Amino acid sequence: MANVVKIGVIGGTGLYSIDGMEIIQEIHPETPWGKPSDTITIGRFKGKEIAFLPRHGKGHSLNPSEVPVRANIAALKQLGVEEIIAFSSVGSLRQEIAPRDFIIPSQIIDRTKARPSTFFENGMVAHAPFADPFSPGLGKKVEEAAKQINLPIHSNKTLICMEGPLFSTRAESHMYRSWGADIINMTVLPEAKLAREAEILYQMVCMSTDYDCWKEDEAHVTLEMVLGNLSKNAETAKKLLSALIDLLGKSDDTSLVGSTKFSLVTAPEKRNPEQIKKLKFLFPTYF
Repeated sequence: MANVVKIGVIGGTGLYSIDGMEIIQEIHPETPWGKPSDTITIGRFKGKEIAFLPRHGKGHSLNPSEVPVRANIAALKQLGVEEIIAFSSVGSLRQEIAPRDFIIPSQIIDRTKARPSTFFENGMVAHAPFADPFSPGLGKKVEEAAKQINLPIHSNKTLICMEGPLFSTRAESHMYRSWGADIINMTVLPEAKLAREAEILYQMVCMSTDYDCWKEDEAHVTLEMVLGNLSKNAETAKKLLSALIDLLGKSDDTSLVGSTKFSLVTAPEKRNPEQIKKLKFLFPTYF
């Protein structure tokens, strides 16, 4: 690419591009953490370059625990991405969040178990703050774009991330509600953590497909129910993204720039040269 691509979109099932987008290039780069989930499509829409990455691979070949998230974020960082809008299907834990509703989460509860969740390991440690896992500025832009297309959207919700690929038990679903969680998915982590370490502004846009299994007056969640709402949600997501692109690629939020550099804690003489070599892919000026 002659120019950096500042806007990254991580799409769920069925969201691989925007209607009317000019495809410039398709790449499947190698990173120190392997290859990303699938080919990254570089497109131009409304005069802006966008990098589209299908989280589960096109055709949904990767389960949530298999997604090579470090390679995904590293590849987007290498392209120059500064803002990521990540779409994800979720289950609703609240009566007021109905199937096909859209939600902007502001907090996360982690229930994953064994996913690689950091770039800083193997002799190179960093402790980056993660109190606010999403970008408030990007969240406001999503809300503004939703208003433009008359899409009601829930905001300031708590998203719980569980291990997959099975859905929750009924007891777990009730427990998550008691914790204050509003929606549930399997993919926001470690994606949000790694974007934070990579100094990329990140906001997930969630799309409800079902009521999980807590709501006993509804049929409990089935794959057929989820798939039945995915197509409609993908259509709405494309409309939302089309409006949102006007607001992206010109961020004045520099709060993350240089932040990871000040999170490094390993003494220079103790740093593993092999790990530093990998990290230079992300931060060529830090080491």
